[in-house]
Amino acid sequence: MAVRVLIVEDEEQIARFTELELKHEGYEVAKAADGRTGLSMAEEGGFDIILLDIMLPGLNGLEVLRRLRKTSEVPVILLTARDAVMDKVSGLDSGADDYVTKPFAIEELLARIRVALKKKAAAAPAEDDSVLTYGKLKVNPTAYSVTYDGTPVELSKREFDLLAILLQNRNIVLSRDTLLGKVCGYDYFGETNVIDVYVRHVRSKIDEPYGINMIQTVRGVGYVIKDE
Repeated sequence: MAVRVLIVEDEEQIARFTELELKHEGYEVAKAADGRTGLSMAEEGGFDIILLDIMLPGLNGLEVLRRLRKTSEVPVILLTARDAVMDKVSGLDSGADDYVTKPFAIEELLARIRVALKKKAAAAPAEDDSVLTYGKLKVNPTAYSVTYDGTPVELSKREFDLLAILLQNRNIVLSRDTLLGKVCGYDYFGETNVIDVYVRHVRSKIDEPYGINMIQTVRGVGYVIKDE
């Protein structure tokens, strides 16, 4: 998956030049031309690194950074024409990961981006091998937790078991009887349509709120989660 970069820069020529160079290197790029728009886009998430100018209309880069750091640790490299020591100190104290003075050589910027991304990767906790994923969805059977893009999703035990079983058997159509035995136990003597009920509940809590079509119905057979 391509690394996503947000450029917050009001000088269109610099923003466009940087965008083209980054795209040439295989990065996905989005741009904002003022501080408030940049902060809003950054807070929505989904970016791996942010290139942030200090002198911005609406909200200056340091204020954008201070507000962003209340909710996010995404790497931020400041881009600015200022080269005074105190400006650099203020930027780093506000939570910047690095600082590049304009005009800059694109090779230097690319190198600093690589370093910032490596530091982020090194600091990230190791993924639990047991964690099941589907796009932004993460299901942790060990911790019995479900999150979508970092937001917790509350499921009952049987809803959780159903989701985990379907993810563990991705691309395999599981019959209602098979799911019933695995979720409710093979000695279950309740309603035979209980699996349909649990599927509806999971869809209402994950598929519908987040606009995905994860659990698919195979008519006359059962259910399946296919590769994205």
